[in-house]
Amino acid sequence: MVTEEMDGTGRQAGTILLIGASRGLGLAMAADLVRRGWSVTGTVRGERRTPLHALAEAHPGRLAIERLDVTRAEEIAALRARLTGRSFDILFVNAGTANADQDETIAETTTEEFVRVMVTNALSPMRVVEALQELVAPAGMIGIMSSGQGSIANNVKGGHEVYRGSKAALNQYMRCYAARHRGGARALLLLAPGWIRTELGGPDAPTSLEEAIPEVVDVLLSQQGKPGLRYVDRHGLDIAW
Repeated sequence: MVTEEMDGTGRQAGTILLIGASRGLGLAMAADLVRRGWSVTGTVRGERRTPLHALAEAHPGRLAIERLDVTRAEEIAALRARLTGRSFDILFVNAGTANADQDETIAETTTEEFVRVMVTNALSPMRVVEALQELVAPAGMIGIMSSGQGSIANNVKGGHEVYRGSKAALNQYMRCYAARHRGGARALLLLAPGWIRTELGGPDAPTSLEEAIPEVVDVLLSQQGKPGLRYVDRHGLDIAW
């Protein structure tokens, strides 16, 4: 159900299914969206208590929590079954990871680590999109958290090879999805948040969550009602594929 509150972009606040909201970027996005009046359903892995649970307790009726490990196809199917009959204005997939040693080359990484990163960052988000797409309103939005490091055209320095490759693969698969759904009314988004101080980004990142997330959410919400696929940064600028 869409609320009567405005979300800061001149639109009425709506409903979002936010995949991967227990910490970091996802948690900060959930908090910002709730503050803007949105009704959020956020997912966490496992049964343990997370900061998202505390956020939900502080905003009863505004934030619901579902359990999902995106790397487990059976959990994606179970979530789809639990949410049957629901409709969301936005589905946004935030779950992602990096390899333990980002300085190693693609040839140096182990097969197991390569598979783990690719399954988490490229395969799993697309499985989520395919499984949950019918929960999204016909003119709603489907988005995924990508990275500027997924840009092939902008890769002039190298480094972070496994992570770069996983995000480039994600971008390609989302383009395949967009091609299969061309002419549709939904907005499709690959959003690159930039280098942010999180557990994944590390302490040397130049931008804090407090600085970045309002911009990330502004861009996310601004893309509503714009059919087709865009790959943009947190300022809304197009990124070269």
